[in-house]
Amino acid sequence: MGTRVKRAQIFGRRRLPGLLLLAVALALLALLGSAALVRRAAAGRTYADVQIIPARKVGLVLGCVGRLPDGQRNLFFTYRMQAAAELFRAGKVRFLLVSGDNHHCTYDETTEMKTELVRLGVPAERIQCDYAGFRTLDSVVRAKEVFGETELTVISQQFHNERAIFIAQHKGLDLIGYNARDVGAAGGLLVRCREQLARVRTVLDVFVLRTRPHFLGPKIQIGLAVFPRIGKGSPHFFQALENGGT
Repeated sequence: MGTRVKRAQIFGRRRLPGLLLLAVALALLALLGSAALVRRAAAGRTYADVQIIPARKVGLVLGCVGRLPDGQRNLFFTYRMQAAAELFRAGKVRFLLVSGDNHHCTYDETTEMKTELVRLGVPAERIQCDYAGFRTLDSVVRAKEVFGETELTVISQQFHNERAIFIAQHKGLDLIGYNARDVGAAGGLLVRCREQLARVRTVLDVFVLRTRPHFLGPKIQIGLAVFPRIGKGSPHFFQALENGGT
């Protein structure tokens, strides 16, 4: 019996390097495959020039916190809000849907985004808040199922826009992306490393887990704050939306 146990232990030790190598190979394949799927889905659908991006009714601004844990401003947030305001001022979107995480009373990405956009000159009535954008998937799917929008411009850094567009293509939305300025240095590198893992999870969410948003809820029509005197059921309301209030 002792000889058999010893042989099994030796065999197990010999197999361990091979199993570790297989695990590394599978992880690498998942990273590369997910990245390729996301990039292919977004090919030709992101823009860095406000002059050439097609106009859409609504811009979907993906959330992040304005301040880092050490109190310094988050440049991802700063550049993202600047891009959203720029797109609005250029007339390439008529409304901004700001979608972020508000899971706790002390953590409110959405209000912070709206406050900054108003400071940058976007009228408050042109900003619609989505407080349940806990993940990119939630933000994209809720734009369709809660806010009734299927053609939007997503606004974030390019790597983030690409992932949102991938999700949209598998959830029945037509998204294009407006790329905010990227962030360099160590902070940007860390986020981009996390992005590779996020792409793997997103592919699993779409193809394997069939993940749904944490919350949906009642339908909300973007634009009601701009046209309060026009009944939602009236055809004039939808005409006003199409004309952007002009």
